[in-house]
Amino acid sequence: MLGRLSGLTEGADKRLSDEVLAAQASAGDRRAFGDLIRRHQDGVFRFVFRMVGSRDQAMDLTQDSFLKAWQALPGWRPEARFRTWLLQIARNASLDVLRRRSLADFVPIDEAFELPGPGPTPESQAVMTQELRLLEAALLRLQPDHREVLLLRELEGLSYEEIAAVLDVAEGTVKSRIGRARAALLQAWKERHGGHPND
Repeated sequence: MLGRLSGLTEGADKRLSDEVLAAQASAGDRRAFGDLIRRHQDGVFRFVFRMVGSRDQAMDLTQDSFLKAWQALPGWRPEARFRTWLLQIARNASLDVLRRRSLADFVPIDEAFELPGPGPTPESQAVMTQELRLLEAALLRLQPDHREVLLLRELEGLSYEEIAAVLDVAEGTVKSRIGRARAALLQAWKERHGGHPND
């Protein structure tokens, strides 16, 4: 996926923290940066894919995000968490694409993730797929900033503090945006399907 950076993916010690690896990479250690790529490329790809809705664009944006990160590493502050700094770069690249498009597409959830392995019966899997499609339709109706904050919290599992760092806003702003986004999602669900998603 990251062809231009493929020489960087032969690894450093996996036990080192992101911040230690980022400090090494900012000093020119390409192997340390390769380890950071391996650790974070899937998460960055997932995030930008859900934001822009195109696998090809998401692959390009993922690669571009890592290239921008490599170039910007000399300005990275060690007190900043590397993951949130990287997601901020990916977020900005995604928003640029969305602005150029002037519309926000959404990608089917079942295309972004494989369903769990053996276990669900065909019937339960069909119900799960249908529920995911209904959720997708409700998410599609959200504004990009609502979708973005929900993706960072629910898909990427970031804390309020980390989301605040990615979005460059106060933690209280993140909490209120998440509250508004959840309310908007519930309203979109009700308008389209009636009832509550868990009913």
